[in-house]
Amino acid sequence: MNVKTVLNEKPKQVVKRLLAVLPVRAREVLIGRYGLGKETKKITLEAIGKKYGITRERVRQIENYGLSGIRKSDDVKKESVTFEALKTLMADMGGVVSEKDFLENVSKDQSVQNAIHFLLVIGDTFKKNKEDEHFKHRWYIDDTLADKVHGALKKLYDGLDDKKLLSEVDIVTEFLNHVEDVSDHYKKSEIVLRWLGLSKKVGKNPLGEWGLVSSSNVRAKGIRDYAFLVLRKHGSPIHFKDVALQIEKIFGKSAHVATTHNELIRDDRFVLVGRGLYALTEWGYMSGVVKDVIKDLLKKHGPLTREEIVEKVLKERYVKENTIVVNLQNPKYFVRNKDGKYSLVVGTK
Repeated sequence: MNVKTVLNEKPKQVVKRLLAVLPVRAREVLIGRYGLGKETKKITLEAIGKKYGITRERVRQIENYGLSGIRKSDDVKKESVTFEALKTLMADMGGVVSEKDFLENVSKDQSVQNAIHFLLVIGDTFKKNKEDEHFKHRWYIDDTLADKVHGALKKLYDGLDDKKLLSEVDIVTEFLNHVEDVSDHYKKSEIVLRWLGLSKKVGKNPLGEWGLVSSSNVRAKGIRDYAFLVLRKHGSPIHFKDVALQIEKIFGKSAHVATTHNELIRDDRFVLVGRGLYALTEWGYMSGVVKDVIKDLLKKHGPLTREEIVEKVLKERYVKENTIVVNLQNPKYFVRNKDGKYSLVVGTK
C-alpha cells in the first residue's frame, strides 16, 4: 500500500460515502462544521443554529448524532484501507503529531486536509489532545508513547532558562536524555524535531538555535535581540557598523548604524572591547574602559609587571599597547612598586 497515494486520492471520496449514511440535516451539519463542502471554511455552532433556527446546543447534539451514526455503520469497515493508511502515516511521523504538521504532510489542499481531519475524528484508532498552555493540538495512536513524549518535553523546558540556546544536534540529544524506553524507530532526528514542534514552550530562533520561546534570544523583538544573534553567529568581536549591516542582511530588518550603536551600549549582553568593536558578555570579557580592566585584573591577580598587564588586557580589549601603558601612568589609580610591578593605589575602588 502506497500511503501517500491512498491519502491523496481517496479522502474526499471516502468522506462523501460515509456522509451518505446520514439523514440530510445531520449530513449538512457535519459538512458545515468540518468544511467538507465547496466552502472549506468551518462554520460555528452559532452560525449553523441561525441557519436552521435551532439552538447552539441542538446543533451540537445533531453533530454528535451524525459522528456516532457513521462510527456505528458498516460503511466504516469498508474504508479500512484509508484508515490503515492514516495509522501507518501517523506511526511513521512519530506516533504523536501536531494536527497542523500531520495535515500539511498529507496535502496542501485545504479540502483534502479537512477530509483527513474528519476521518481522524471518525476513526476509533486516533486520539486527540486539544491545545493547552504547554502543547499545540496533536493526535496520537498510543497513550503510553504520548505520555512519554509529553513528559520528556516538560522536563526539557524545565531545564532551560532564558539565556540558554542549543544547536539542533544538542536539543535532540537533550530531549532523548529525558525520554525513556521508546523504540529506536522514534529516536531519529526527524521525529524528535517533530515532537519538539508539539511544544508551545520551546522553539528555535532565525539562526536555527533552540531555547525557550519566552526568551528574546529565540523570539527576537528589536535591534538589541537581533544584534545578539548576529554576534553569536559571528563568534568574535565585530564593529557596530557591521552589526547593523548583518542585521539587515540576515534578518531583513532595517538597522540604522547610530541606533544600533546606542542599543549595544545600553544592553549588558554586550561589551565594548575596542573602538566600535563589541563582544558578548557571555564570552567572558570584562566590562568597562581600559582603566577599569586594569583595575579588575590587579584586584584579581595582585601586583603584575607591565608586560603581564599588557598581555592580559589585550585578551580583553582590542587596543594598542601604548594605550594600556598610558593608562598605567595614572597615579590616581596605579602605583609602581620597588620590584617593578604595578598595584592599585590604596583605597582605590
